Parts: sequence; C-alpha cells; structure tokens
Amino acid sequence: MTLASIELNAYLPVAILLMMAITFAVANVVLTSIIGPSRQGAVKGISYESGMDPITPARKRFNVRFYVLAMIFLVFDVEIIFLYPWAAMFAQMEPMSAMGAEFLGRILFFLFTTVIAFIYAFRKGVFRFD
Repeated sequence: MTLASIELNAYLPVAILLMMAITFAVANVVLTSIIGPSRQGAVKGISYESGMDPITPARKRFNVRFYVLAMIFLVFDVEIIFLYPWAAMFAQMEPMSAMGAEFLGRILFFLFTTVIAFIYAFRKGVFRFD
C-alpha cells in the first residue's frame, strides 16, 4: 500500500456517513412527495397556533428594534466564538513575549470596539421595549 492510499482510507468512514446522510435526505423528500397526502383546502391553508384559531394574521409587522436586538446578539455570539480559539492559543504562548503582547493588544482592540458598539446601541435605545 502506498502512503496516498492509506491517507484516503482514513476518510472512507466519513465518505460513507456523508453518502448515507445525503441518501436519507433525498429519500425522505422523494417518498414524502410520492406517498404523502396532497389535498389542499381552506382549513389546511390557515396558520397553525397550537390548536387554537388564529387571532391575527401570520404576516404581522414587527418593530425594527427586535431585528436590531437579534443582530446585537449575533455580534456578541460571534465575539465569543472568536474568543475561544484566541484563549487556547494565548495560553500556549511564551510569557512576556512580543508576540504575546501583540496578540493581547489585538483581542483588547476587538473587545473595545464591541463594547463601543454596545454603548452606542444602548444610548440609541435599542434595549428599550416600551
């Protein structure tokens, strides 16, 4: 066996799992369209709200502040995602090294800009829902 074939054999279980997932997804979509019921009607066309009759239309408009709050949540979520690998790499750096100081400065700048964005949103009243 060559080195290339040994390396490709390591990916064989992943390829099999990927093919099984794709086959399962395609089979579910195809079988549902073939076997499943396809009748339409007035009752089937209304919105479902936990077994209750809908009170308001489903396409109700929301205040833009809800979307802004969702975007702020995503910003802080992405910040946490960036902090985990940074912390793992920072723990392995030499203490008091120039690279460590640069690394620390970059993450502090990143955190500073995020805090400034939070303060800006707070002053604009994004977090008030009255």
